[in-house]
Amino acid sequence: MARLPRLTVPGYPHHVIQRGNNRQPIFLDSKDRDRILVLLAESATRFRVAIHAYVLMGNHFHLLVTPETVDGLPRMMQAVGRSYVRYFNDRYGRTGTLWEGRYRSTMIETDRYLLACMVYLDLNPVRAGMVGQAGDFPWSSHGHYIGQRHDKLITPHPLAWTLGNTPFAREAAYADLVHAGVSADQQAALTDSALRGWALGGADFVAELEKKTDRRPSQMRAGRPASRVKKPA
Repeated sequence: MARLPRLTVPGYPHHVIQRGNNRQPIFLDSKDRDRILVLLAESATRFRVAIHAYVLMGNHFHLLVTPETVDGLPRMMQAVGRSYVRYFNDRYGRTGTLWEGRYRSTMIETDRYLLACMVYLDLNPVRAGMVGQAGDFPWSSHGHYIGQRHDKLITPHPLAWTLGNTPFAREAAYADLVHAGVSADQQAALTDSALRGWALGGADFVAELEKKTDRRPSQMRAGRPASRVKKPA
């Protein structure tokens, strides 16, 4: 069965996952992570993609982005992917593929899932046992949002500005969100939707997307094929 094209609509937040082939490491040290951050910054500017959040794990990375154009995200990921593979292969004297196929992504409903997705990204290193708390991991956007550092790669989503009227209030409110964490259901939904490519949100959100793309945004409900009602992923 032919795989569906990626679901990409400009102006909406997209959760992106890129994995190493056979779950092999794609970052071996800080120089590797610095390199991909530089590539992301260059390509995000070139292809007009706002990067709201990120986390660089050992064998994969996550992004939360909003593209301005329909082809901005795929062009950014293609440019970053190709350049980073050349760098990685040259540095470590290897050949061949590095990625586990194409990147995975989907759109998420802003009000329901954007902040939860940011927290989900920040807590990835904690869930993996790499650090005890999100603030101990330097390779994510967490430090930017809690005031530890200024990350030039980050363009905060407008929703993040609603967390408080001052930088200190926003940083404290976001730190509280991370401390509270995400539920197991939210975690599973965020992972599953990105890997499967189905939009994550309520019925109204899915209906809105159906008007903006020829690619169906959600998995069709089993049975009753005549029904127009679709279940969010």
